[in-house]
Amino acid sequence: MQNQKPHSPSLSPVLITGIVRLFDFLVITATGIIVYWFYLLPKIGLSNYYILAIPGMGIVTLIILQILDMYTLSSLRAVIRQGAKLVIGWAFSFMMAFALFFFARIETEFSRAFFGAWFFIGIAGLITERVLAQIYIKKLTITGRLDRRTAIVGGGAACEDLIKALSRQDDSDLRICGVFDDRNDDRSTESISGYPKLGNIDDLVEFARKTRLDLVIFSLPVTAESRLLQMLRKLMVLPIDIRLAAHTQKLRFRPRNYSYVAGTPVFDMADKPIADWDVVVKWLFDKCVGMLMLTVLSPFMVATAIAIKLDSKGPVFFRQKRYGFNNEMIEVFKFRSMYTEQTDAAATQLVTKGDTRVTKVGRFIRKTSLDELPQLFNVVFKGNLSLIGPRPHAAHAKAVNKLYDEVVDGYFARHRVKPGITGWAQINGWRGETDTEDKIQKRVECDLYYIENWSVFLDAYILLMTPFALTKTENAY
Repeated sequence: MQNQKPHSPSLSPVLITGIVRLFDFLVITATGIIVYWFYLLPKIGLSNYYILAIPGMGIVTLIILQILDMYTLSSLRAVIRQGAKLVIGWAFSFMMAFALFFFARIETEFSRAFFGAWFFIGIAGLITERVLAQIYIKKLTITGRLDRRTAIVGGGAACEDLIKALSRQDDSDLRICGVFDDRNDDRSTESISGYPKLGNIDDLVEFARKTRLDLVIFSLPVTAESRLLQMLRKLMVLPIDIRLAAHTQKLRFRPRNYSYVAGTPVFDMADKPIADWDVVVKWLFDKCVGMLMLTVLSPFMVATAIAIKLDSKGPVFFRQKRYGFNNEMIEVFKFRSMYTEQTDAAATQLVTKGDTRVTKVGRFIRKTSLDELPQLFNVVFKGNLSLIGPRPHAAHAKAVNKLYDEVVDGYFARHRVKPGITGWAQINGWRGETDTEDKIQKRVECDLYYIENWSVFLDAYILLMTPFALTKTENAY
């Protein structure tokens, strides 16, 4: 398989259209406030009616534009063609407002001149905003940030039919990167519908780690259950959406039982764990709470740094390569807890009770997890760690002389999200030494539970419970 270049992360259409909604609301309320400020405020001062009416109009307009299907990428790409709908939606909002004022018998409280000026200034603002959004979306499209990079799994006629079905929709954001097939017989040709065969399922996993991949679609029949499950087990380690094509299945369901990719019905097999607005929420949680923690805990970090320098020669910080999101290697910061000449960056030898490599200060900061505090720099500044998530393990960490991925089947599935300073495993007692296979197995089970059940409330709960978990130091050396 040829070397693949890395691609910038894709931007979710849900996120893009959500931002456009926000800007629509801001433009509507801002133009209303401007007209009120210059025309009515000098005459009548502040009025509760207008304070409610201006944002209310913004909300009503968003609902109407949603009904008119104005919040799709295709409509945002065609402002001129969709301009009439935009004017109709804005005008209908005014009609609804006037009707409400009439039936509530408060029409005399509002200025016709105000609404007339707001109508024209508001629509001018909306059209200007949509033109700018169109320009930005075009730029994102050119750079591939809106492409949904897709791999097809399968071969033969079924795969060819799927590619044809996916290609029928002209404005689709789907970009097929190639075909992968676990078979090596006559049924698996080197090229299907112009797309090359890039290898088998193992090659697909490697491909997804070298370049950006957003979606995998199987073109297999549902009757190939064992073959499908075997391949799914390998792909579940990747942070991608996985779908099973349903357009050729003889067993038909109601339309609402399917999801659709480029107009083609599919069954959802797996979803990317944290996507769309959840990514933004988790990013804000990490940055805001992380910066707050860094500020509050800085005196303890300074004191720890001084103690390390007084206790032994060498640098204060210790850098270590660990597995990060999608199995990428990242460098994390820790306070040095071992003698400089005996540090083990690859973690080839686990730290055990009474380990002579650990300094006096090191024993204390390891038991209390103070050695982990510099990882806040990773969270706030480098962005390759999260506050909450599966703990990043060293590349060569072992349990009973076996690498972790040799002990736990599907171990790398814990890398489908960004690793964290603390996590569900840590507050459930699975921290410290992993001297048995059962301990690492339990850790991974907790990590997978966290991934499947993530919410910002779960992150907040884990963060609040972590100080209590740190009081249990029997496995931390």
